[in-house]
Amino acid sequence: MSGQGPMTGRVLSGRYEIGERIGIGGMAEVYSAHDTTLGRVVAVKVMLPQYADDPDFARRFRQEAAAVANLQSPYIVNIYDWGHQDGTYFIVMEYVRGSDLKTAILQRGAINQRKAAEIAAQVCQALSVAHAQDIIHRDIKPQNIMVQPDGNVKVMDFGIARAKNSTSDKTQTVLGTAHYTSPEQAQGHDLTATSDIYSLGIVLYESVTGTLPFDGPDAVSVALMQVQEFPPAPHEINPDIDPALEAIILRAMEKDPNLRFATANDMRLALNDYLAGRPVGMGGANGFTSAQTSVIAPIGAAAGSMMDSTQVMPVTQVNPGGRTQPARYNASHGRDPEEDGGGKKKAGIIIAIVAAVAVIALACFFIFSPGGDKADVPNVEGKTLEEAIQEIEGAGFEVGKTESAHDDSVESGHVISQNPKGGTKAAKGSKIDILISQGTEEVSVPNVEGMTQEEATRTLLKEGFVVGDVTNQYSNDVEAGKVMSQSPSANMKAVKGSSVSLVISQGKEQGTIPDLEGLSLDAARSKAEAEGFLISQSGSEFSDIPANCIIRQFPSPGSKADKGTTITYVISKGQEDKGVNVPNVVGQNVESAANMLTNAGFRYYTQSEPSSSPAGTVIRQSPNGGTTANKGTTVTIVVSEGSGESPDAGN
Repeated sequence: MSGQGPMTGRVLSGRYEIGERIGIGGMAEVYSAHDTTLGRVVAVKVMLPQYADDPDFARRFRQEAAAVANLQSPYIVNIYDWGHQDGTYFIVMEYVRGSDLKTAILQRGAINQRKAAEIAAQVCQALSVAHAQDIIHRDIKPQNIMVQPDGNVKVMDFGIARAKNSTSDKTQTVLGTAHYTSPEQAQGHDLTATSDIYSLGIVLYESVTGTLPFDGPDAVSVALMQVQEFPPAPHEINPDIDPALEAIILRAMEKDPNLRFATANDMRLALNDYLAGRPVGMGGANGFTSAQTSVIAPIGAAAGSMMDSTQVMPVTQVNPGGRTQPARYNASHGRDPEEDGGGKKKAGIIIAIVAAVAVIALACFFIFSPGGDKADVPNVEGKTLEEAIQEIEGAGFEVGKTESAHDDSVESGHVISQNPKGGTKAAKGSKIDILISQGTEEVSVPNVEGMTQEEATRTLLKEGFVVGDVTNQYSNDVEAGKVMSQSPSANMKAVKGSSVSLVISQGKEQGTIPDLEGLSLDAARSKAEAEGFLISQSGSEFSDIPANCIIRQFPSPGSKADKGTTITYVISKGQEDKGVNVPNVVGQNVESAANMLTNAGFRYYTQSEPSSSPAGTVIRQSPNGGTTANKGTTVTIVVSEGSGESPDAGN
């Protein structure tokens, strides 16, 4: 199935580079792709062109993304993103390595029954998660069960899943895969979780026998078998089947939904009992609230190789009043012997009678129907409500139910659709229902700031938006990998399905610490700020480096640090004055003493007093000669007056 496809080589949403096609189904094809933003391999499911213009299929495609994006299970394929580009829809999902269960069955025939039970138990766990959120898968089949290299499974393709509270379509066809569809799904009845359980029962039957329980030339005949017939008991095909496992399979495949396992978890527990060798418990009665089955306009029954694809199938009509009670299985011995002969004949007779009655009733309808006077139904799609009413009444019809809905493609106040369709024939005076557009739906944009990109994508998908442009910026406040801003902003109104652009934080920007050592304080500050850093003094020291210049710094030059980091530094106080010896000037004349002190770096101050020493001779000094003092210190010298005039004081 893999190879080149029409999407190969294209880039979606500016980030998903499409590779080879790895699968194709009834409504979509799947490609491997490279997510250039997150650098990972993903799978991209692209709607087939023939369905891209159908609003029902487009809506269903969007519903799949929104529904499954919120399901968290190791056994369900993760949905990452979805979008619309070049006229088609696509969903981005987890790329699962391995092969689907159908391929394994086709290659090997019946697979090991314990392995089959393990696979079914994991599928039950996945279904339990979906059913807990009121989502019914509706298309459980081995093609949708991927078996990974480690033996664990991933349930995929919720393409026709439908939430229980979703709006039901109003035509008489259903989606599904005939070989695995439940009797109630084949008949277009309301669905419950037990419909998925029935389909899983058929998967388990096929896994342990290597054959389908029902097969026929086309989807309709197979769907009729699902409703009316029972296949051979599994042990009739594979005598090695454990009776306990056979009982589980037959319980899951009960025609009456109320007789199956009540929940997928009940079936899982029964399978676990079998695998553990315990007595198998069959769980309680079915209590799951029904969901409306979703229907889509008919495109005809597929046959041949397409019977295993998800497809639109005509609803199988069976008269409930005339239908015979179907044969019941005995878990150990197959069918009830009474039903093998007479039961079949009775069923055949009753079906023939029902068919004959239906033909007669149909004939009577056409013969005695008062609607013989028919006219062409006008086409009012795209018209305003007023125009539609005028045309309908002008053509001899009445306006029936008038409902409204949001629609992206039809202007507000104009007709989206009508029933019966324009151009068909209908009895004059009959009613024509119309659906009026409310225009494009606008909803509040969720707040995704502070989330990871993956969390934000899931939240936006859940609320009906897609991720637009994703850019990256440095931030001092927002952790790396988290959304720092979004556009449109949170709580703003925006068109449902539109894109929300995200700015992802790269964390704090880093830079290289500049070398500030030896620079003056002003020069260092200018250099640091130019590189995006701050500076702060952490101390001062005497140094051979000139005063007010930087001696050292932290962080050290050349290291990496966040922009905005503060570089601390130690400033120079200049050279330290360690002191010198004071010259001894006692006995010197004033002039010699003054020269000696000045040359040594000291200042001097003179005093005089009477003395027997010759006049002008230094008789005492302070500090004394030979002591240590800082340069610039003033030395006081006392000079003898002798018998003459005292000398002048100097400094």
